[in-house]
Amino acid sequence: MRLLVALQAVFTAVFLWDLAASILGLRTTPISWQMRELIEVGAALGLLAGLVAGTLVLRRARARQLRAEDSLRAASGHFMDLVQDRFADWALTPAERDVALFALKGMSLSEIAALRDTSEGTVKAQTNAIYRKAGVTGRPQLLSLFIDDLLAGAPPLITTPPRAPAKPPEVRSPAPFDVSRPG
Repeated sequence: MRLLVALQAVFTAVFLWDLAASILGLRTTPISWQMRELIEVGAALGLLAGLVAGTLVLRRARARQLRAEDSLRAASGHFMDLVQDRFADWALTPAERDVALFALKGMSLSEIAALRDTSEGTVKAQTNAIYRKAGVTGRPQLLSLFIDDLLAGAPPLITTPPRAPAKPPEVRSPAPFDVSRPG
């Protein structure tokens, strides 16, 4: 790739020099038409190679972007699963779950109250109940619980699509059932 860029830079410099010399009327030693044709063919091949290389690099970048988006979706899904599991562990009511999720998203008490069509006092009471059940004193600690869980037990992010096994797993017949042994 570096060689290709270097060749393109050389041919660009030659073309720019030739153009500047023609426009400014600088005296240059003329080159033979065979050499000129050779330079133009080389430049055309260099441009073509650059086009092909650029297309390949763009495809790889797009594939990396798609893999990163897939990983982000997987991490996002894992986070929501973790959130729902924690909410179930803490035995949050459906209203508390909504409030907790809005709080994790960074919404203020007044914003949550407006979204839920309740008073700020109700939302404050619900957040206090959430913090008590989670064993934390506030929103930053609540969020840190989830971050700690993600960092401690996060599955590896998807980097490549899973491969199919080379051969199907061997199917074994079950062991015979012995009715003479208990349990």
